[in-house]
Amino acid sequence: MRGTLDIGLRRSAETRSRKRCALTQAPDDRGRWITLRPFPEPLEELFGAEANGKLYVLQGLKPGWIPAGLVYDYDPAEDTWVERGQMPAPCHHAAMTAQDGAIYVFGGFELPGGDEPAWKPIDRSWRYDPVSDDWKALAPLPTARGAACAVTVNGKVYVIGGASQLPDDPSTGIHPKRPHRSLGTVEEYDPATDAWREVTPLPTARNHAVAASAQGRILVIGGRLAGAFITAMPGNTGIVEAYDPATDSWSERSPMPTARSGMAAAVHQGKVYVAGGEVQTKEYLASFRAFECYDVASDSWHPLPPLPVPRHGLAAAAVGGRIHYVSGDLQSAIVPRPDGVVVHTDLHHAFEPTQVEV
Repeated sequence: MRGTLDIGLRRSAETRSRKRCALTQAPDDRGRWITLRPFPEPLEELFGAEANGKLYVLQGLKPGWIPAGLVYDYDPAEDTWVERGQMPAPCHHAAMTAQDGAIYVFGGFELPGGDEPAWKPIDRSWRYDPVSDDWKALAPLPTARGAACAVTVNGKVYVIGGASQLPDDPSTGIHPKRPHRSLGTVEEYDPATDAWREVTPLPTARNHAVAASAQGRILVIGGRLAGAFITAMPGNTGIVEAYDPATDSWSERSPMPTARSGMAAAVHQGKVYVAGGEVQTKEYLASFRAFECYDVASDSWHPLPPLPVPRHGLAAAAVGGRIHYVSGDLQSAIVPRPDGVVVHTDLHHAFEPTQVEV
């Protein structure tokens, strides 16, 4: 593990191997956690996707709001990470999803240039081919934004919510000290025609949510109600809203028990598994261990054995019967972060669900 608010803490490979064994839990009636090969470049704001039987982890955010542009693949059969070519135009907080063996990346933020760092919303869209390690530019996202979520259903891609400047804001980016807004915008992308169209907006505008598709519907879970930065109030929500592409309509579902944002989610056997996240109030700031499963068929939530180490901004995907959670930050964002404080972790945990209904 790298960083527990200790400055520059590092462990040897031998120590990490012992820790990996120690964190492997005996199964209970819901499943067990195991610890796998650490992530080579631990950072926050990583995003995961499954393609062709492998786990892909992209993006990443360095201190100073510098996008890392990472691309790694993980082979579950070999328990190995391989670094791929960098993203052609690094950004952070881009919406990401996978379809037909390709990975799609939409929008996000980048540095605007000038003297003041900020998060500049962008409209770039990309298709990444993991087999050839090549990127293809697509039709731009109609609404430039970051901290949105993306999901695929019935051959279409949906980019949902996010954050951007206020309509009359002349600045080039959003910043914790300036008012900005959450979005309810939903835009549908057709990979066959490389074309966009707007559909019915998300009823509850938010950012830093997660999205999943199950039973032909889209679920948008949790997130932040106000600005894109965790320091904004009001903060987290547990609301769950479902979109039916056949009727272009939204409905409310049972809320997530632990209201949070900056978490990661994956779908396995028709259920949505949500882990981690962050929170800040006037009294404290923290990351979550909470691990909860949503059963779409019964519209019900179930608690699961908690994430072994709390974190947010982590990557997730379901691969080979396991739900993987990779890297992230151990503590909620400290703005500005004190010099020399390291809170990233290289931990790579996976949950093996028991093959029974939860």
